[in-house]
Amino acid sequence: MTRYFLTASAAALAIAASAGTAAARDQIQIAGSSTVLPYAKIVAENFGETFTNFKTPVVESGGSGAGIKEFCKGVGENTIDIANSSRKIKEDEVKSCADAGVKEIQEVKIGYDGIVFATDINGPDWALTPSDVYTALAAQIVVDGKLVDNPNTKWNQVNPNLPDWDIAAYIPGEKHGTREVFEEKLLSIGCKATGALDAIKAAGQDDKAAGKTCVAVRKDGKAVDIDGDYTETLARIASNKTGVGVFGLSFYENNADKLKVATVDGVTPSTETIAKGEYPVSRPLYFYVKKAHLGVVPGLKEYVDFFLDDQMVGPDSPLADYGLVAAPEAERKEQREAFDAGKTM
Repeated sequence: MTRYFLTASAAALAIAASAGTAAARDQIQIAGSSTVLPYAKIVAENFGETFTNFKTPVVESGGSGAGIKEFCKGVGENTIDIANSSRKIKEDEVKSCADAGVKEIQEVKIGYDGIVFATDINGPDWALTPSDVYTALAAQIVVDGKLVDNPNTKWNQVNPNLPDWDIAAYIPGEKHGTREVFEEKLLSIGCKATGALDAIKAAGQDDKAAGKTCVAVRKDGKAVDIDGDYTETLARIASNKTGVGVFGLSFYENNADKLKVATVDGVTPSTETIAKGEYPVSRPLYFYVKKAHLGVVPGLKEYVDFFLDDQMVGPDSPLADYGLVAAPEAERKEQREAFDAGKTM
């Protein structure tokens, strides 16, 4: 396959390009999730060192949604080959891809990660629940049976066991996959646990509208969307020592000298508690491969095979050292077999 690209005639390349492939490009292009970014960079660098006949892939961030949007623009040399994502691709995104000619997508799960709350290293210990997060950060909450704009300004108003700090939370922006997990596993669950969901429905909202109300975040400055990567969130906390940031587990673990992590439902986030299914705010991590580019962009298949090897994603791999929670052995094998079989969505 590689030899074909190194020796193919210009005419053959032109034919391939006219068929809507990416034949004129000789370097893998990847974009998407800021959570998956460091893992993909580690793999790309190792891939470039191992396969000297292929160029090191270019890996960029931008968020899961932005990466998938770029991925779905079509096939050909001016479109990316892989979209990294910290959440599963949506049905409407699959349709958008198909409408643009990206009709075959291969989904690859690389392992698991957790979402953590962290404050400045010198702050007090934190113990949060989804109810606390919802009551502090939702745009509207139920007070005395009525849905009202969130009146809470301090964390100890939400829970007397929390610090007497002004609420200032730096959360992933809406284009990030982390935001969706934040909404699903914290705001939505907290809304239900506090009884707010039932009250919202009783006020006349149907299930869909009530669900949206539950995860709507306040816009009064107490919750700040961060559209950049986790380094921006870290910078916010460095300048506001009573701020609370939302991070991926691996980023926190690599900055544990600057940050103090909170428990959620009494569980401390770690690779061990996520692997055991104990920590409640965890999620699988993915990347999506444009099948039309396999066999066309040099090294693309080899890159995916290399990424899925246990030397990269197993429990003793460099990705695990960085913070990835390795999937069970049977699941890792299943991912390799599905990709080799050309399984598409």
